[in-house]
Amino acid sequence: MVLQTFNLAGKTAIVTGCNTGLGQGMALALAQAGADVVGVNVTDPDETKAGVEALGRKFLDLRANLGDISCIPDLVAQAKALNGEVHILVNNAGIIRREDAIKFSEADWDDVMDLNLKSVFFLSQAVAKAFIAQGKGGKIINIASMLSFQGGVRVPSYTASKSGVMGITRLMANEWAQHGVNVNAIAPGYMATNNTAALRADEQRNSAILDRIPAGRWGKPEDLAGPVVFLASTASDYVNGYTVAVDGGWLAR
Repeated sequence: MVLQTFNLAGKTAIVTGCNTGLGQGMALALAQAGADVVGVNVTDPDETKAGVEALGRKFLDLRANLGDISCIPDLVAQAKALNGEVHILVNNAGIIRREDAIKFSEADWDDVMDLNLKSVFFLSQAVAKAFIAQGKGGKIINIASMLSFQGGVRVPSYTASKSGVMGITRLMANEWAQHGVNVNAIAPGYMATNNTAALRADEQRNSAILDRIPAGRWGKPEDLAGPVVFLASTASDYVNGYTVAVDGGWLAR
C-alpha cells in the first residue's frame, strides 16, 4: 500500500530546463512514476521527449527564456491545457557565471538572479494560484545547491541565488501549506553532467572533490530520481519547506 503513495499516474508535471542533465533525469523519473511532463526549455529537448514518450507518457515541449517572466502566464495556461490541470512544478532551469567577486559585473549578477531566483518565485506563484483554484493542493520542488549552504568562490550571483532559493522555499511553504501545497527543494552535490565535464577532466580537481565526498563518487542524474518522485508524490504530504541534500555526504564532511 505504501508504494501506491509514490504513484504519479494522472498527474501533470512542469519541469524547467529538462533538455539534458539533472533536469532530464528528473523528468524521466516523474514519467516512470506515471506523470505526464511539460518541459520548458530554451533548446530542443528531443532526447527527453523521446524518453518520456517511450514510457507511454505525454510530453509537451514549450520553449521560453524564463529570465523574462512575462512568458509565465502563457506557459502555465498551456501546461494546464495538456490534461486540464497541473499538479507538480520542478524549478530546475538555471545558469552560473564565474568571476572574482571584486570584478563581478552587474550584467552577470542580473542574468543569474533573474533566472535562478526571480523566475523561480514568479513561476511558483503562478502555479500555486492554479493549485489553489483547482482545490487539490500540489507540489513545488525547487532545485537548490551546495551553495545554498556554503559560500563557494568566484560565483557570487549563483551563491546569492541558490541561498535565496532555500529561503523562498521556506517562505512559500509557510504561506501555501494551508492550501495543501507542499514546497520543498533538492540540493544536488557534485554531479556527473555536461556542466561538470571540465572539473572531472582536471585530474587534480577531480581527485580533491572525490576525497571530500564520503560516498567516493560523483552523483548521477538518476540519484535524484527517488527524491524528486518522493517530493512530487503524496508520500511527502507532511514535508514542508525542507531542502534535501543529495550529495553523497559532502555537507556532513
